Amino acid sequence: MTARSKSVDVAVRAQHKYIPATESEREEMLKTVGVSSVEELFADIPAAVRLGRPLQLPPALSEPELMAHMRTLAEANLHNDRAVCFLGAGAYDHYVPSVVWHLAGRGEFLTAYTPYQAELMQGELQAGYEYQSMLCALTAMDVANASMYDGASATAEAAVMAKDLTHRDEVLISTAVHPEYRQVLHTYTAPLGIHLREVPYRNGITDLGALAQMLSPRTAGVLIQHPNFFGALEDGAAAADLAHRAGGLLMCAVADPLSLGVLNPPGAWGADIVCGEGQPLGGHLNFGGPYLGMLATRQEFIRRIPGRLVGATVDTDGRRGFVLTLQTREQHIRREKASSNICTNEALLALAAAIYMAALGKSGFQKVSELNVRKAAYAKEVITAIPGFRLAFDSPTFHEFVVRTPLPPEEINRRLLPRGILGGAPLGRWYPDLSDAWLLCVTEQRTRAQIDELAAQLEKMR
Repeated sequence: MTARSKSVDVAVRAQHKYIPATESEREEMLKTVGVSSVEELFADIPAAVRLGRPLQLPPALSEPELMAHMRTLAEANLHNDRAVCFLGAGAYDHYVPSVVWHLAGRGEFLTAYTPYQAELMQGELQAGYEYQSMLCALTAMDVANASMYDGASATAEAAVMAKDLTHRDEVLISTAVHPEYRQVLHTYTAPLGIHLREVPYRNGITDLGALAQMLSPRTAGVLIQHPNFFGALEDGAAAADLAHRAGGLLMCAVADPLSLGVLNPPGAWGADIVCGEGQPLGGHLNFGGPYLGMLATRQEFIRRIPGRLVGATVDTDGRRGFVLTLQTREQHIRREKASSNICTNEALLALAAAIYMAALGKSGFQKVSELNVRKAAYAKEVITAIPGFRLAFDSPTFHEFVVRTPLPPEEINRRLLPRGILGGAPLGRWYPDLSDAWLLCVTEQRTRAQIDELAAQLEKMR
């Protein structure tokens, strides 16, 4: 290297703040942290598992080369823009109007942090208030919080609320509730002294006879999902009546709130706490997150609702403003009085949900729901017309249904994938008695031609 190139190298390294430490500087750093050599820093790692050679990395790429390489890798993915999705099971491929993220993606919302100084963040608080108001209207409940992490954690918080409100320690949960919600519920409540008992299903819905026998003076609440994990519609009013007669509460998890465009809302048939997943309200699939936890309840239970509650008020000049009315979490009050240790929310996703509901309006929301019902009914008809494919249950459904298949569902999905079709969820991993069962989902995104193509591919597999 010439003297000139050395000086240029030094200048470049200085410009990029990359100046290697001198030997004396390294010795000083090692002395400061209390070791005599760099190797001693890794003394806790057994020598047998250390690499022992330099990393075999390719030469560094320039930025244009790196971007081209990443595009090549990304194009190998089969994403929703290039695949027809019949997979649901708690995450749904609904159309998201472009206005939703054009507005939610504005810098004022996208980069805003949680409102610790709430009075200075009127825009974010108003968005939360509008979301709460719309969620109350959708579920027919009195009060909703400003969102939670996701449907599973919101469902677990509902169970904790039931325990705190009734001073009882048992929650009965239907096995027709999403199995991963139930797994989270077991993990979440294990240290809280809540005893969980699972109620069996029959013909795809909660067995109310078994539920009646399992209720006891210990029962804080009953948890059902409507539509449930199998897509079937529960008799929520009957479940609520049984829970209330025993002195407990009824909790209803809603995995797809778009169903409420055509179904009676839980508050209308006796639910005390409504929880669930808000991803279908303007949220993309996003490989599973971030999602939006919904939680709403009755006015008399407002002091036990976790998270944040945004309220409307007026300032000293009589102008409308927004405040954080309640924050019953341990960041703000004594731990023993806190309703939850949930420390934040999904304000951005709640904003997207509010924009989505406002953009569709009441009639648009209903129309999307009706499209889901009609397209799923058509898919159910053409698929079960194929010999070897039959419905697992005959209970009414919304936009998901379970089919018994002549081949293992995993094999069917494997054969469909090269055709650009994402098949349904195999249920055997959660329900051993349903090892030949396939949970299919049809949303407003699916066309008649796509449903017919699925049926044609299944016909070839017989």
